[in-house]
Parts: sequence; structure tokens; C-alpha cells
Amino acid sequence: MSDEIQKIPDQEELERELSEYLSKKYGNRIRIISPANFQAPQREEEKSERKRRKGVESIDFDLNPEELEAYLNQYVIKQDEAKAILATKICTHFKRIKHQNQVRKGRSPNTVGRIKNNIILIGPTGVGKTYIIKLIAQKIGVPFVKGDATKFSETGYVGRDVEDLVRDLVTEADDDLELAQYGIIYIDEIDKIASAPNIIGPDVSRTGVQRALLKPMEETEVDLKTPYDPVSQIQAIEYYRKTGKREKKTVNTKNILFIVSGAFNDLADIIKKRVSSQSIGFDANITSKDDDYKYLHHVRAEDLIKYGFESEFVGRLPVIAVLEPLSEEDLYEILKNPNNPIINGKKEDFRSYGIDIYFEDEALRLLANLAYREKTGARGLVSVIERVLLPYEKKLPSTSIQFLVVTPEIVKDPEGELERLLADPERPELLEKYLNIKMKQKSELRDSIYKNRESFLGNYAQIYTESRVDIIIDQHLRTGVELEILFEDLLNMYNQIKSFEVSFFERYGFRARFGDEAIDEIIERAVLRDVSAQKICEEISRDFDYAFKLVADKTGQAEFLLPREAVIDPDNYVNQLIRDAYNKEPYEVEQDRYST
Repeated sequence: MSDEIQKIPDQEELERELSEYLSKKYGNRIRIISPANFQAPQREEEKSERKRRKGVESIDFDLNPEELEAYLNQYVIKQDEAKAILATKICTHFKRIKHQNQVRKGRSPNTVGRIKNNIILIGPTGVGKTYIIKLIAQKIGVPFVKGDATKFSETGYVGRDVEDLVRDLVTEADDDLELAQYGIIYIDEIDKIASAPNIIGPDVSRTGVQRALLKPMEETEVDLKTPYDPVSQIQAIEYYRKTGKREKKTVNTKNILFIVSGAFNDLADIIKKRVSSQSIGFDANITSKDDDYKYLHHVRAEDLIKYGFESEFVGRLPVIAVLEPLSEEDLYEILKNPNNPIINGKKEDFRSYGIDIYFEDEALRLLANLAYREKTGARGLVSVIERVLLPYEKKLPSTSIQFLVVTPEIVKDPEGELERLLADPERPELLEKYLNIKMKQKSELRDSIYKNRESFLGNYAQIYTESRVDIIIDQHLRTGVELEILFEDLLNMYNQIKSFEVSFFERYGFRARFGDEAIDEIIERAVLRDVSAQKICEEISRDFDYAFKLVADKTGQAEFLLPREAVIDPDNYVNQLIRDAYNKEPYEVEQDRYST
């Protein structure tokens, strides 16, 4: 028998344990909602929910690799192999941390010899390396910082110290030291610190940066105060003056995930020589220089060492993911993706002036063609779209024009088409084209959601209906907010409605349940007014308890299924409910009591 009496868990602990159990059994979107503690969250509060929680509690440890990969598929075109590797190894990294925390329960873990899943990303510019890692960090809920390897020096007196990235994590975590110790550090252009092969003797500056990264990538304590930061030194002096003690704040890097990336030019040649010398016939069908990236899928540690990296440095990056260059068709698919930030960003630019903008399919193909010629991957899409639309972004806000359809003609001749538009903006065919493309876009969005139906059903099964998908589509077209976020918002509103039903019963003793059409009406009103579903429920139910009491006194009825009419016109609904109750014959009343 235990020496200590086991503490009875409080309500919050019980809810958390039940939620974890239900999440494991039915998927991690199932949660316990306590109506007593439930408060309708506002949009700003919802966005900062993770910031309010501290340390490990703000991290989503419950994601599985396939779930994270499905999430990435909604945003990232192509790169299937890289997405699978990243989703698997990053999920494993955080799952292992959770497992160790549960098993050790505060005891110091034995990390001697443990190798973290630090990752090398290899791929040309503009293929989405940074974008993927940002998406993952945001989804999991950990701080993310990015650095450029060329900006770092071994000591920090020239350029930045590599440990500054760890300190930046603390800033990104809003000074939450515990959360910062679970962050992701992303270092781009890592290939630029490989030792140059044409230098006689050791390339001290580059190998020095590599060696400076060794300890942080494994495990070390990073002091948050640095001798070359005057602000931190003043703070330390002030603290010592007040307390007579030296304050020492450090961040341990054992759980910080390091991801490095680069284009790695000429690495394919090193791999090609190795595989050719082995006479395995691997390169028989690879003759084009553009196909060199196919060799990169066969990269080994020895190739990276020959490229100019220290063996100790390569040893701390055990996971390698290769991203493929983007074709013209890939760039077109990026523009077609409803979650792509390029088109959505441009729509938001025009929407801020009250102008609705859509892109014809052929115009997107032309933009993809122009971007592909620039050979900068997805970055080229941004520059060509800016070139085409800058004259419109400058001129249209000064007019009464409220919509713009980007056509192939606009892409080919932006200035000429702008003049024609300004000369006759009321042409009927312009409005017809706008309405047609808007309807087509709704249909394409519906197809896109259906294509990812398994992922959405897995996460939002209780709210996934055709009518609610339509609400999400309309909201996306109106605001440009990503589909995943809109599904989250709708799930939150649905939970608010269900919580209201429970709290209404606890307050008045009547079970009032909204039908599906009534729920849809509440959600639509909440979306259009940008208020919580809880607020809509409170507004329409002001007289429900009084009406239900009259009905119950007359018929004994204590349960009510609320139709759409109860939301549209609650006064008329309760009046009709009371009239119907008082028009019933006594026999019918008695029958109702027995059936109830």
C-alpha cells in the first residue's frame, strides 16, 4: 500500500484524462467540454489559445505521421517523399519527448548516446523547404526560427553566434523557457559552410561554423545573456544590485530539433562518380543535367563529407530528405491550390480596398509559364503576379470598380487591358464573367475538399455535411482564410452550440436540442456577424424557458427538438409552440405524458 493517499483529481484533471482517452480511441478531435467552465471564445482569443498555455501543454503531441502528412498535402504541391519523411521523423521526435516525460515524470532522462532526428533538406530554391517546416511548426504548436548559415561565424564577433538562434527561440516563445526548449531551428544555405575544395589547407571560417553547431545540435546549455549584448549585461547588473545574486538563465538544446537545408550544387556530381565507379548501371537512363536531382535521392554520409562537411557534423544530421524541382505544371497546381498563400495573399491585397479578384484558369497557366522561365521555383510566381497586377493595384482603388477577373489578355498586356477596363467598366460581359468564375471557383473548392475528404472526415466527422461545406466555401471566398482554419472555426462553433444545449438543461431543466438545419442557421449567422455561436444561441433563446414551462405545464413535454424556424423567428416559434400545446385535446395530452 502506498505511503501517500492518492490525490483525488479535480474537474480539470478529470476532463484532461478523459479527453486523452477519447482522443486515442476515436481520434484527437474528440474532447470533453464542461458547460460549467465553458466560455464562448472570441476570434482573437482562439488565435492566442496556445500562447496562453505554458510550456509543454501548448504542444500538440497527439499528431501521428499520416495525419501530419495529410495536413501538409492540403498546402504543399508535389514533394511526396520529403513530406512523408518530415511528417514521420518530426512526429517521432515529439512523440518520443512525450513518452520520456511520461515515463520519467520529472526525473532527468539518460540522453547519453541518444541521436536526435535532426534533418538535412536538399533541394533547389523555391521548392517549399522553409514553407513546409513553418507549416509543421505551426501545426504542432512549437516556436520556429530561421537563420542563414552564411550570416554566422564561429565566435559571433563577426556576424552572429550560432547560439543566437537558440536565444531567438525564447523570443518566439514569448519568453516561455520551457516551450523554447522544444522548438525548431531551421538553418538555410547550409551548403555554403561546406569547406571549399579549391582552398589549400583547412577552410577555417566554414569548418569553424560547423563545429560551433555541433554542441547545440546535440545537447548543451545556452546562456541567454551574452557578453556582447549590452542590454542583457545591464539587466544582469541591475539584478545583482537588487538581490546580491548572479542570475543565470539557460536553455537546454537536447529537445530542440535542428533542420538544415541548401541547394547543394555539384553534390549530384559527387554521387554520380560514386555510383558510376560501382558499375551498377544506375545512371544509364539519366543523361540530362536537369535530371541530376535524381542522383540526390541516393546521397550518403560519405558524399556529404566529400562535399566539404565534417564527419561529426554529418553524424548529427541522420535524416535526409530530398525535394524535387518544380515543373511548369507544378507551378500551375500551386496557383490552383485553394490554400496557396500567393493567390490568397494577392486577393487579400485587393480585398483590403473592397475589390473582389478572381483568376481565370488560362491566366493561371500563363502566369505559371512566365514563372517557370525565371527558374526560381515558386518564388517566380510572386514576382510575375506582382508585375502583372501592380498597375491595377495602384489604379483601381481610386475608382468605383468592385471586382476584377484576371484574364489571359490581362497577363499578356496588363497596361493595355487596364486602359480598356477604365474606359468602359460597366460592360455587361464583365459582370457575367465575374459571376461565372465565382460559381466555377465554388465548384472547384468543393471538389478540392472532396478530394481531401478522408482527412477532413478524420478530423471533423461530427460537422462534415454538404451544407456546412458550403458555409466554409462561402467564407473562404469572402475572406481568403485557409480551409483547415475554417473547419477548426466551424468545429468550435458546433461545440459552442452543444455546450449551450447542456447548460440550458442545467439551468432550466428542459432538454432543448437544435436540429441540423437549426445548427447550420446559427453557424451562418455567427459567421456573417463575426460573433460566437454561443452569442447567437443566447439571443434567440431569451424566451425559451418561459415558453417551455407553459408547454410542460399543459402537456408534460420536457424535451424539444428546435427547428430552423426557432433560429430565424424565435418569437413566432414560441408563440406557435404554446398555441399548439393549448389546442391539444386532454386525451392527446395524457397520451403525450405516457409517451414522454
